[in-house]
Amino acid sequence: LITEQADIPLSRGAEMKGKCGTNESELEISWLEQAYTLKLFFLKEGHNTSRGQEAFWRLSRIQFTYDTSERTYFKDAVSPGKHTASSHRLSALVTPAGKSYECQAQQTISLISSDHQKSVQLLLSEVRVQPFDIAADFVFSEEHKCPVDQREQLEETLPLILGLILGLVIVITLCVYHIHHKLTANQVQIPRDRSQYKHMG
Repeated sequence: LITEQADIPLSRGAEMKGKCGTNESELEISWLEQAYTLKLFFLKEGHNTSRGQEAFWRLSRIQFTYDTSERTYFKDAVSPGKHTASSHRLSALVTPAGKSYECQAQQTISLISSDHQKSVQLLLSEVRVQPFDIAADFVFSEEHKCPVDQREQLEETLPLILGLILGLVIVITLCVYHIHHKLTANQVQIPRDRSQYKHMG
């Protein structure tokens, strides 16, 4: 059994181009003289909710073309040549319309390769993208954080919130005790020992 694995990072000198539409957009990234080409297809659509019609966009399809005869990442590849890996019926990076998508956490998307002996996975991390409703060049709209980042942010802030609530409860308890103590200190104390009643009056 021969297994081969290649980790192909996105090169800094990658060439980018795209098509921007009202409801469909496309981003194409290629590097190492087009030995590797990644195409991302975005779709904007609406759906009915209890609050009425709401629009959102999503990553609907991915296509990755790779050349196993390219020697930077593939050494002595079995069946060298160009192959294509793609996704089917994808619904990823779902974001409300008018917002950008942001995610620091790593996400994995599995692709189906034209070479059935190969398994291809796309790893996304530190992503910020907005394919629709762009107000100005190089300016993102308000970010929509991915669920993983939202959960991590909640895990970071939850102990602080609980600590503040606990501190507030302690302060309120001390204030109530102090007020109660002042009110009861001014009242006449009735002796509990009945033998002291003869000294009263």
